[in-house]
Amino acid sequence: MSDRRLVLASASPARLALLRQAGLAPEVVVSDVDESTVTAPRVAELVALLAAAKASAVARQQDDALVVGADSLLEFRGRAMGKPDDAQDARERWRRMAGRSGVLHTGQALFDVRGGAIEARDVVVTSTVVHFATPTAHELEAYLATGEPLAVAGAFTLDGLGAPFVRRVEGDPAAVVGLSLTALREQLGRRGLAITDLWRR
Repeated sequence: MSDRRLVLASASPARLALLRQAGLAPEVVVSDVDESTVTAPRVAELVALLAAAKASAVARQQDDALVVGADSLLEFRGRAMGKPDDAQDARERWRRMAGRSGVLHTGQALFDVRGGAIEARDVVVTSTVVHFATPTAHELEAYLATGEPLAVAGAFTLDGLGAPFVRRVEGDPAAVVGLSLTALREQLGRRGLAITDLWRR
């Protein structure tokens, strides 16, 4: 077992729940990154930059920790889709996505901080194809009324009320929820740690 602290640089309850379900006990420190200032020509590059920016902002506040930053965006017909602006935006998105597929890109950064200095940066992107069902008008309005699609990238979840409207995924389902546990295991391995070293249960 390692005594290294794991810090999650994200306010996402889904990411926190994933890590806890995997036996980890991260501290949560939310970054103050202004996402609107980060740009990139491709969606996968953008999520990588956002994840790194969040991890960097929190890592600079640490003395000794493993800091995980993450960000997700749905790429649909070549366009990045983050959180909807409002219910009407979410409604229009679902009308376009219904019966079709998109790619959910999750950027994930692991920064290793020791003695107040960032010793290593490891940034990866996991891309998963998501095939959407076609909700009825009644189902869609009921889903919108919950507020859930307004709070998440792509206006859907795989681990919440939106799950019945996802037909299947091709790739890493955890990354669709918000963080790839497989990628995290590999990132920790590159730092000489097994993910089991950080288990707290």
